[in-house]
Amino acid sequence: MKIALIDYRAGNLTSVRKALGAVGAEVFTPEQAGDLRNADGIIVPGVGHFNVTGTLDAPWRDAVLAHVNDRKRPLLGICLGLQWLFEGSEESPELPGIGLLPGHCHLLRAQGLKVPHVGWNTLDTIAEGSSAPRVLRDVPDQAYAYFTHSYVAPVTDACVATTTHGETFAALVERGLVMGAQFHPEKSGDVGLAILRSFVTLAEECR
Repeated sequence: MKIALIDYRAGNLTSVRKALGAVGAEVFTPEQAGDLRNADGIIVPGVGHFNVTGTLDAPWRDAVLAHVNDRKRPLLGICLGLQWLFEGSEESPELPGIGLLPGHCHLLRAQGLKVPHVGWNTLDTIAEGSSAPRVLRDVPDQAYAYFTHSYVAPVTDACVATTTHGETFAALVERGLVMGAQFHPEKSGDVGLAILRSFVTLAEECR
């Protein structure tokens, strides 16, 4: 079982790779888009400006879409990677996201609070227990996670947990095989490891 951790020069992958190792995943960094054919799951991490997602050009986008839509394998976006799952962001309005989730990301309307939003905040889950989405199965309501971001995704029907920092925004999304976390699971202790473990388990089930 192999998880592809995409490196598009949008952050240090070391902590993500270490966290995935802690939950039993075999991780590789694809050198070209065609390498994604060998992945049981794909993770798109990242921090920084939305324009860096432009590195994920047509071959990469096609390979990611084929992974989800044709091969029926899971995809997880982390922080900037979550925002890339949507149609785009006002941070770089000329640059589209991959469009697997509807809506556009926007600057956090923090109502006088500090932006970037950096630090620990709670996850307000929308469903719990046996009815919870897969990404939330082992995450209690009001669990804490670590955030560092200025832009946010809208709360849509794909949203399974929210966080509030001035405004309420999507903290976790899940639609079919597409998942995303606005926070950093790799820096969120046991809660983050539980989310990564759920993703790895799903990748195993889809083989």
